[in-house]
Amino acid sequence: MRRSESIRLAKEAIAARRAQNVENWERRIAEVSAKVPEFREIDRALAATGTKIFAASLNRENREAELEAVRSEYEALSARRRRVLAENGYPDDYCDIRYTCPVCSDSGYVGIRMCDCLRKEIVARFLESSGLYALTETQTFDTFSLDYYEKDNKKLMEQNVEILKRYAESFEVGTSPSFLFLGATGLGKTHLSSAVARAVIEGGHYVVYESAQGLFGEYEQRRFGNRSFGAAEDEGDTERFEDCDLLIIDDLGAEITNQFTVSCLYHLLNTRMIRKKPTVISTNLTHDELRKRYSERITSRIFGEFHPLLFSGYDVRMQKIRRGQ
Repeated sequence: MRRSESIRLAKEAIAARRAQNVENWERRIAEVSAKVPEFREIDRALAATGTKIFAASLNRENREAELEAVRSEYEALSARRRRVLAENGYPDDYCDIRYTCPVCSDSGYVGIRMCDCLRKEIVARFLESSGLYALTETQTFDTFSLDYYEKDNKKLMEQNVEILKRYAESFEVGTSPSFLFLGATGLGKTHLSSAVARAVIEGGHYVVYESAQGLFGEYEQRRFGNRSFGAAEDEGDTERFEDCDLLIIDDLGAEITNQFTVSCLYHLLNTRMIRKKPTVISTNLTHDELRKRYSERITSRIFGEFHPLLFSGYDVRMQKIRRGQ
């Protein structure tokens, strides 16, 4: 899903929330109006004050006096309406509109500033579209444990965690670097990748997480659709890999490597470097294995542009199995 699509869905969710709250409000008013004639008369009188305010605002000579008179009338009618509601067994605020977010009245904005409610909705959509929603529920910086690392390995991993925390907190497109996570399986590369992703998303950035196998599979589907790398993406599939603020490629080397996948990788990395958009790659391969599989041109570009982080220790998954966790 593209960034624009995620934002559109978030705004639609806020708009739907507002529409539902307005519908509920109108239903409560209709309910009381049908049962309490006096309330119905008061509600009509309140509605008429809007026209009176408009008329008073056009009066240049006595504008302030007329507006004050209408305000006083409105306050008196509102107080009377609350009293009538209470006298008929309803809460006195039963017919007030109840917004989910009283700060912005479910509009998503306070003036021209985006409200926190819309920002949170966008973050949720970004998480959904990132490809790791389930992972980010459990794999965060707070849940990453150093108990499975010892001595020098523990010191190294402590440094990695601190580096990545600072990276996520200060992430900015155009200035933040790219990272290459190197190390054997089960050492926390995926956990810290998802932790970085969640923190960066919560900072308001668009992140896409995909396994190397899934990423190249989508490029393969695009090829069979007879679309070139520069073509527009009607379905918005592979375009998100090139346009997102941060791309995380998990387990590079686990895919079936051929001339096509090598070409895809070079195109993707080159495109993102030109656009100054950071990428995080995790792999179980060594430097020599990367060079043999992806050519010197790609390997030299990765090691020249990416900051390598070494993950070392003993397979955490196996340790958990042995401990019965």
